[in-house]
Amino acid sequence: MKVLANSKIKAMLYKILICIAAFCVMTIILITVSAPKEASKAVPYIFLCSVCMAVAILIVCYRFFKKQDEIIENATAQITKYIFGNQDARIDCDEEGELYRMFHEVNALASVLNAHAENELRSKEFLKDTIADISHQLKTPLAALNIYNGILQGEAEGSPTIQEFTELSEQELDRIEMLVQNLLKITKLDAGTMMLEKAEENVSEMMCSIEKHFLFRAEQEGKELILSGGDEITLWCDRDWLIEAVSNIVKNALDHTKKMDAIHVEWRQSASVVQIIIKDNGSGIHPEDLYHIFKRFYRSRFSKDTQGIGLGLPLAKAIVEAHNGTIEVDSELGAGTTFTINFLISPGK
Repeated sequence: MKVLANSKIKAMLYKILICIAAFCVMTIILITVSAPKEASKAVPYIFLCSVCMAVAILIVCYRFFKKQDEIIENATAQITKYIFGNQDARIDCDEEGELYRMFHEVNALASVLNAHAENELRSKEFLKDTIADISHQLKTPLAALNIYNGILQGEAEGSPTIQEFTELSEQELDRIEMLVQNLLKITKLDAGTMMLEKAEENVSEMMCSIEKHFLFRAEQEGKELILSGGDEITLWCDRDWLIEAVSNIVKNALDHTKKMDAIHVEWRQSASVVQIIIKDNGSGIHPEDLYHIFKRFYRSRFSKDTQGIGLGLPLAKAIVEAHNGTIEVDSELGAGTTFTINFLISPGK
């Protein structure tokens, strides 16, 4: 029987058998030594022996199950340690039995998961290094092309056609440079090599920095960028990365609004949450696209945008989640889109 493979169960059964055997021997002795007429006097002693036997069996069972409970508690503690990041946590399984066999399988599963995690980390590192190498290789020809394009623009002042093509070339070169930079950033997030240097930052100052960055473009396109929120609100975050995330959403709003439209950036704080809300009254997002806008390189079949590369919103989402935040989107065709970023306020930062 498999159950008897466990030495502790086997020892418990042996102890119970010993108690029963001892009771039987004592009963026989009491009956034998008692005269037939005095047999009734042996009944109390036999009853006392049976009570002693029952107590002994209960003690044996209690000790056994108490020990089993300690083993289960220890196993649970080791599993909890593993879940919370201690990859070296293992359950002791040096004995035989079905329970220890299960513990052995759990340890084997932990080893397999560690191996998969290491392989995934190596793959991400390889991807990050490969894209970084490609990006660095692209920087030199991109810089040269920008210089050549600038020279052509200077020489093409008397030729409107050439001037138009050089301006288009400049836009495409800017797109390639933005793609390279975003790929580098998003691979850092994927590989887990992005280091967040968090500090207590003033949200109003960060949003004003974003406003300055986009103010010229908004004025050139005849759009309005409106900021509102408390000057005293702060957030425990990495300033540069969070500005990057919000900037990507604001840029997306500018890309999908028309002249005379407005983009509102609002921040507010409740008892436990800091919210940053980016709202526009532009074209809105088609319902079919709402579940896909945070996918990389996603292109909507309904969108007329030819400039986007499909990395801005996924990058923003990855940065927000790296800060343990969430991002939500609500949109209506023809009415506009609202992005809401939520950060829980952590007392211990």
